[in-house]
Amino acid sequence: MFRNQYDTDVTVWSPQGRLHQVEYAMEAVKQGSACLGLTSKTHAVLCALKRSPNELGSYQEKIMKIDDHMGISIAGLTADARMLAKYMRTEALNHKYVYGTQLQANRLATDLADMHQRCTQSYVRRPYGVGMLIAAHDATGPHLMETSPSGNYFEYVAMAIGARSQSAKTYLEKHYQDFPAASVDDLIKHGLKALSGCITGDKELDVASVSVAIVGAGQAFEEVQGARLQAFLDAIEVEGDAAAPAPAGEPEAPADVPAPMDEGIA
Repeated sequence: MFRNQYDTDVTVWSPQGRLHQVEYAMEAVKQGSACLGLTSKTHAVLCALKRSPNELGSYQEKIMKIDDHMGISIAGLTADARMLAKYMRTEALNHKYVYGTQLQANRLATDLADMHQRCTQSYVRRPYGVGMLIAAHDATGPHLMETSPSGNYFEYVAMAIGARSQSAKTYLEKHYQDFPAASVDDLIKHGLKALSGCITGDKELDVASVSVAIVGAGQAFEEVQGARLQAFLDAIEVEGDAAAPAPAGEPEAPADVPAPMDEGIA
């Protein structure tokens, strides 16, 4: 059976019981630049790698504010993310206008997942090709939730999505027990250390290619930028240099064996 016979519409199931259009949308998330989130008892932090189309182009926006208590980080199609972010802002504003309180994060995540799911059973539109990490702090505390094009959503202590996110997940799984009691600064450092494993080649994190945002108790959603972000990057670089093992010295030649001469070495 050829796949292209069953991916002409989101409502066409393959003989294996798969919706290929949805899988294509989830593949778009996997190819987006990496982003991650992590939470403590009081705060939630988002970190993301920004991608530039070329040296003359600006970096793509990866973190978006939804309300004073909530923001998102995206991986996948930015145009789809902007549309969904507009919907989330409208819902948060309407809830605040009608009830006078901030919209709980899990309710908005549920509505967003329903929007994704409707695209898997209606031929009106294709699935949204974007995955989101929602960081929020409401009356029930800090939250980090992930939504996907398939309509699934989950809440996590820490999570990473996007290209080469597995290395970030490995770091988060190794250190997640330290997150609940961590300070805001420590959370940001953990996020940047995890994000550094998602970079290809010999590139390093810098202010231009990294986005960081925090939200928590008594802390409105805020993006960390400029000199403040550079201070965190310098701090993790210093910690990395301190943790690196010292280079081993040259072993001394035995007394009864003459040391080799430089000349003549093949």
